[in-house]
Amino acid sequence: MKIKIGTRKSKLALWQSEWVRKRIEENFPEVEVELIKIVTKGDKILDAPLAKIGDKGLFTKEIEDAMLNGEVDIAVHSLKDVPSILPQGLKLIAYSHREDPRDALLSNGKYTLTNLPENAKVGTSSLRRKAQLIKTRPDLQIEDLRGNVDTRIRKLKEGKYDAIILAAAGVKRLGFENEIDEVLSPDIMIPSVSQGILGIEGRENDERIEKIVRKVINNKESETVAEVERSFLKTVEGGCQVPMGCYAQVKDNGIYVTAFIASLDGKQFLKERGLYSEKTPEEIGEGIAERLLERGGKEILDDIKTEQ
Repeated sequence: MKIKIGTRKSKLALWQSEWVRKRIEENFPEVEVELIKIVTKGDKILDAPLAKIGDKGLFTKEIEDAMLNGEVDIAVHSLKDVPSILPQGLKLIAYSHREDPRDALLSNGKYTLTNLPENAKVGTSSLRRKAQLIKTRPDLQIEDLRGNVDTRIRKLKEGKYDAIILAAAGVKRLGFENEIDEVLSPDIMIPSVSQGILGIEGRENDERIEKIVRKVINNKESETVAEVERSFLKTVEGGCQVPMGCYAQVKDNGIYVTAFIASLDGKQFLKERGLYSEKTPEEIGEGIAERLLERGGKEILDDIKTEQ
């Protein structure tokens, strides 16, 4: 039996797909796994902020098309890049153990967010990160930063920025952990939906492949928190074009969730947090999103749509 994995060409995407390949082949010696490299729209357009390009399937559509056409069987995604609604005929079939879900600050000078020099230049293209940075340090100059993890670190070292913000998970997976100066607490920087989790996408009714992948990859706790966070995302109808975040944690007595919706300038910042024990993950995510929307989140999103 052969399983073809569709993957982007970046070092991180290849690392992630290679990790899945090894897990499958080590546990199922009769299965051969092949990586098929595919270029997505998000990989081609590197000179514009993500929010200006449009976010639905920016890093997934071409790979999903290949799955639907039978060219590949599964895709390994950073789950934070996967839209809340998948194309008909496809589904998420497994969720990896969650690597560090937090954001990391890398700098020229071993700084933390608190002691960065006044008016320091910080690189990120994420509206979620921008809004929270401005809320914490309104003096900072936030400038767009695109490219793969290694490209962004190179730009930092070339002196184009005083600091950059990246997902800690990707930095660690590529072996750049010693470049991190501060891992930002979720109290300061609420993570992106499903950050740190790998989502394996496959075709519906490919039961044999799904069974193999779930057995070697799926982590039940990751699946639970991903369902909470992706339900939040779906209800808010957010993505790269909206400053929002949601972070769920499984506790002994329930699921603890922190989430926010903010204006582009970070001045309007609505936050919800709570412990939930009697609802399904989907109901929890939907409920916390609805409360934020009722508190003024809908007006914030409407204003953002008007501005864009």
